Amino acid sequence: MSKLLEITGLRTVFQSDQGEAAAVDGLNLSMNKGEIVGLVGESGCGKSVTALSIMRLVQSPPGRIASGSVLFRGTDLLKLSEDDMRAVRGADISMIFQEPMTSLNPVFRIEDQVGEVFRIHKKMNRRDARDAAVQMLKKVGIPAAEQRARDYPHQLSGGMRQRVMIAMALACDPELMLADEPTTALDVTIQAQILDLMNDIRQRLGAGIILITHDLGVVAQTADRVAVMYAGVIVEESPVADLFEQPLHPYTIGLLKSIPRPNPDKEESRDFRLHVIPGKVPDLRKLPPGCRFQDRCPEFDPICRTAPELKPINANRLVRCWMR
Repeated sequence: MSKLLEITGLRTVFQSDQGEAAAVDGLNLSMNKGEIVGLVGESGCGKSVTALSIMRLVQSPPGRIASGSVLFRGTDLLKLSEDDMRAVRGADISMIFQEPMTSLNPVFRIEDQVGEVFRIHKKMNRRDARDAAVQMLKKVGIPAAEQRARDYPHQLSGGMRQRVMIAMALACDPELMLADEPTTALDVTIQAQILDLMNDIRQRLGAGIILITHDLGVVAQTADRVAVMYAGVIVEESPVADLFEQPLHPYTIGLLKSIPRPNPDKEESRDFRLHVIPGKVPDLRKLPPGCRFQDRCPEFDPICRTAPELKPINANRLVRCWMR
């Protein structure tokens, strides 16, 4: 099966007064049509920068894509002209940005912002674009869509704004959707509705979805496969069920242990003991030689001062660790 997306050696760097930092450093990742891939890790590990690099929306300066390739249906997006890339964004590849309140323009009505997608990519006039925007709002489950279309972003709840962002992302039936923390700060009911909507998108349109999140519960519920990032690199890649059943990398093990669970020794099961990964994420401008997790790893060995490669454990699993 040909890959919908194939990223090879992607390196995205940011320049600062203190030196250059590689937010994404030699990333390899691929996915098939209709697949949901979870990209997880702590804040600052490079998840969002990966998505912005795919979309070629890294702000320059200070950032730039230094090397690598991003093949979408066999075409390297990094080699397209800006005009050609602009035609791809929103039509073939779309993105649900983090924090919809800051991603939506506060001075334009919802109908204008969703309708703009139809005007640019479908060449609709303003009236037809407004009608299409209302229909799109209905598809993502916004009640009284005609009325909500006339509202400004601040008049909508967080869940409604998130649905507007999804409506904009789906307006042109994209083949690939990048969802950056689509359920952050939403209550569990709205979160479940949005995850169900994403599954429906995948089944109905056959779209591939990269789901960026730090919430492993969301990954377990939605994704087919998961890639775990740490300090700009992927440290483990696995089918979701295998990862939860038997995590391999010490960082992945630490993340899973950090999920809050009730203490079974307490009768009322209300005493939560949170596992904490010791230490902190290394400064990307001053990375230690070798494994980037070595200073926090309970299985540290002198060989860890030599950088491990992301190696296959079996046909479906990859891990970046000398101990595996």
